[in-house]
Order: sequence, then structure tokens, then C-alpha cells
Amino acid sequence: MDVGVLLQVVLAGLSTGAVLGLVGLGFSLVAGTSRVLPFAHGDVVVAAVFTGVLVVLGRTPVAQDLAGPESVAFIGLVLLAGAALSGLVALVVVRPYRDRPLGWVAGGVAAGLLMRAVLGLALPGQAYAVPDPLHLDALSSDALLHLPGGTTLPVRTLGVLVLGLVVGIAAEELLVRGRFGRSLRAVADDPDAATLCGIDPGRVLLLAFLAAGVLAGLAGLLDAPSHAVSVDDGVVLGLEGIAAAVLGGLGSLRGALLGGLALGVAQQVAVHAGGAALQDVVPLGVLVLLLALRPQGLRRRQRQSR
Repeated sequence: MDVGVLLQVVLAGLSTGAVLGLVGLGFSLVAGTSRVLPFAHGDVVVAAVFTGVLVVLGRTPVAQDLAGPESVAFIGLVLLAGAALSGLVALVVVRPYRDRPLGWVAGGVAAGLLMRAVLGLALPGQAYAVPDPLHLDALSSDALLHLPGGTTLPVRTLGVLVLGLVVGIAAEELLVRGRFGRSLRAVADDPDAATLCGIDPGRVLLLAFLAAGVLAGLAGLLDAPSHAVSVDDGVVLGLEGIAAAVLGGLGSLRGALLGGLALGVAQQVAVHAGGAALQDVVPLGVLVLLLALRPQGLRRRQRQSR
């Protein structure tokens, strides 16, 4: 493999991994706070994107350049829809059944199915092209990133990687190291003691879901314009996000981001070596192996502050 092809595979993998890391961040944020896995999280990513599509472009969307106001509206709607859908799942599915795992597991799965069913009524096609409101193709004049040896990549690949890393690092600083992060850790360690200290565990749980929903919307904005999107894509995306979170140590935001990057590179190496059929095999295979052999991930300890 020459240098150009190696760079192509690694950069494409890191870009994919940055998206998986953002999805994994949402899982780790919620799981580290409440010991609850938000099983509808992958569907929240897709539903948030399609909410923006339906409002801005209608039921027959096409890949088109969005004007400035449309781009702003699209971004705002996707982020707002991600937070709203995730918060609704917290209120309806998780809070009433937080101490009954069977309840929130079944409710999370049902919430994901409901989102897919509703979207399927509005968007019955197999897949849809989604415009890029961030206009990452404008980073170069020909929308390509030229690598050694004459190889190229879409320049938005680099934009997705940089934005994904910036958002992931900022999320750790804002959601873990600040006052809100201390509340998260207090609720995660001992909800009863946190209540005695004046912290409302229910409110903290809702805020964690809202923050995870915003991260889901950001992941969708970065990922969806790269390929045709189906209303059913949230299933696999959610499982791949869980794989990233578990690989990095469930409850660790930094670990989820690093786990996503590692999975993305491994995925692209497998695709380069064996074809596109292996694209989803690697992260799902890693998830199965981790759950069977090392459910704590590759970290020695799970700490929300890391």
C-alpha cells in the first residue's frame, strides 16, 4: 500500500470514526450518569436529520445547495430536534422505569421503532440525499483533497474529522469538567447522596439526555451528507455508537471519542482489504467480542471525568 492510499484509508477512517465517536459520546454521557443505555439514540440521529429535511426541503428532498438562511434553519432544526427527541425519550421511557431495567430497555427499543415508523410514513423512499448545510465541500475549489500518489478524497472528509474532534473535545470540557460535570458524577456515584446535597437526579438525567440529543444532531449533520440516508439507518448507527462507547470504557467521554476513531480506521482498513460488504461487520463484531470478553472496554477504570 503506497503512502497516498494509506493516507486515504486512514483519513477516511478517522472521519468516519469522529462521527461514531460523537454518537458514542451520547451513549457514554447517559450511561455514565444513569446506568441506562439509550437504545433509541441512533434513531434520534437519523430522525433529527430528517426533521430538518422535512421542514426545510419537504417530503421530496433533493441534494441541493442551501442558501445562508436555509442552512442556518436546517442546522438549528436538526440540533433542536435531536435535543427534543432525546429529552422526550428520557421523560416518557426512562424516568418512569429507571429502576426497572426491563421497562427502559423495552421502552427504548419501542421508541426507536416508533421514530422509524413515523419517518417511513413521511419519507417512504429507500434512501434520500441530504444537503450539507455546513458547506464543507467549499473548503477547496474542486471539493477534493489531493494526496500523494495522485489519490484524492472528498475535502468534506477532512472537515468532518476536524469538526468532530473539536466538538468531542469541547463536549468533554463543557459536560465533564465544569459544574454540570460535577453534578453528573455525583448522580452517577450515589443518587441518594446527590439528592441530600441539593442535586435533583431527575433533572440531571434529563439534561444529560438533552446534551446527548444535541450531540446526536451534530453527528447527523456531519454524517448524512456523505451518503444516501435511509430511515432505518439509525439501527446500525446506534449499535456502532455503542461499540465505540464500550471500546473506550462506557461512561468515559474521551474514551468514546477515541473508541470511535479506532473503530472508524479499522472499518476502512477492512473495506479496503475486503470490500464494502465488511463496512458494518467490523464495529458490530467488535461490539459482540467486547460484550462477551471485556465489557469494561480497553480502559482499566471507568471514570466520568476522563
